[in-house]
Amino acid sequence: MSTLSELVQSHTRSSEADIEWLHLLVSDLQLLADLAFADLVLWVPTTTDDSFVAVAHSRPSSSATLFYRDFVGLPIKLEWRDQVTEAFATAKIIDLSTPDWYEETPTRVRAVPVMRRLNPSGAATTDQPIAVLTRHTNLSEARTPSRQELTFNECGNELFGMIAAGDFPDLGAPTGPRRGAPRASDGLLRLDVDGNVTFASPNGLSAFNRMGFDGELEGESLAEVTAGLIGNGDTVDESLPLVVTGRAPWRTDIEARGVTVSLRTIPIRKLGERVGAIVLCRDVTELRHHEQELLTKDATIREIHHRVKNNLQTVASLLRIQARRSHSDEARESLTHAMRRVAAIAVVHDTLSEGLSQNVNFDAVFDRVLLLIAEIASSHNTKVHPRFTGSFGELPSAYATPLALALTELVTNAVEHGLAGREGEVEIVATRTDELLSVKVRDDGSGLPEGKVGSGLGTQIVRTLIQGELGGTIDWHTVLGSGTEVTIDVPLSWLNKH
Repeated sequence: MSTLSELVQSHTRSSEADIEWLHLLVSDLQLLADLAFADLVLWVPTTTDDSFVAVAHSRPSSSATLFYRDFVGLPIKLEWRDQVTEAFATAKIIDLSTPDWYEETPTRVRAVPVMRRLNPSGAATTDQPIAVLTRHTNLSEARTPSRQELTFNECGNELFGMIAAGDFPDLGAPTGPRRGAPRASDGLLRLDVDGNVTFASPNGLSAFNRMGFDGELEGESLAEVTAGLIGNGDTVDESLPLVVTGRAPWRTDIEARGVTVSLRTIPIRKLGERVGAIVLCRDVTELRHHEQELLTKDATIREIHHRVKNNLQTVASLLRIQARRSHSDEARESLTHAMRRVAAIAVVHDTLSEGLSQNVNFDAVFDRVLLLIAEIASSHNTKVHPRFTGSFGELPSAYATPLALALTELVTNAVEHGLAGREGEVEIVATRTDELLSVKVRDDGSGLPEGKVGSGLGTQIVRTLIQGELGGTIDWHTVLGSGTEVTIDVPLSWLNKH
């Protein structure tokens, strides 16, 4: 299925700012659907036939859906087209006077124009709507609504009004959803303009009860309630006062008695003036515990990588000392090769020890691997000019270690055999697509003897790493004129399966 950006760009002439605004709106579409107890569909105007195409669809978790198939990517149905067109042309919310029937089910359809505010501080909006949001309410389940349902609907209607005025989404709100963000079903509080609670859903009240509040929230100042829950020695987020008074569209956490509750405030505005707020709350205690456990595990893994790197460097140092004390040229050369292989692996572990991710920036790793060239060249009376172009990008650690070791072998071979005793150039070119990583290692040395690939340990190691561990291919050939070129191709899709 196409993404929202692709759908909008392929059907409309919307600007990047329009698309970003629609992304912000869609991130809260589920909240709006839950508050309205209705299906919501977001329509954008097409440039070809003066119609509309659906770019997002959200079903309510608070009631049964009307539509069992997504409308995303489909043109608007004829029975809704006039209403949506009127909302788009007039920039006003349009309600039908009679029920709309969908597959023998009576529904009420509301069309809400989506206006975009031009900047966070000003009141100016776009000259016309950038989209239209339709709300489809099922009338067949008509019954006396509870106080919670009435409040949820009221909150939803206020947000729809803000959408039509360009006040929602709020440009001052966090740009991305945080893990564990509260939803309407997790707990909802309604605040008046002074920050007093006028409604608290049962789940919202329970969240505060678990933190030690034993009264009724309604009629209380939420700021005073939270101040009473937080101990004097507890660390308090500086944004907390603005969140619990309903003044800022931010998120924060409250922790008391070992319970952590996440709060998200949505200020309610009418005609540009703040008239109250919605506060969503969710008990995220277990989630925060899991996050802390993950942080601890990440720190442990980084420490392990650091110690492995130190141990490998110690082994490399021992091999270097042993090579220097060896009286046999063959033994000295073998120990030196082993030292470089261990050092190449140590570079990867050193990079992994510096971050939380188990992916590494292989360009940085390879820059450090290239430093080995100078040492290799000096021991063979060779002056080498290394040149690296392209980019490897981010690679998983399971990929980085064998690739670093294989490239170390190839660069070593280019210096020791291709450029031994002379001045020359070693060029490494990395090309990456979504499906394939291709690396070429070229030198302008003497080329392969009689065009034959060597059968030494280094060549065997490279074959094993590239073909066996990475599922790739490797090809050696002599460049026309002089020099050797080695081409490595590794399918990234193979790596993603392992």
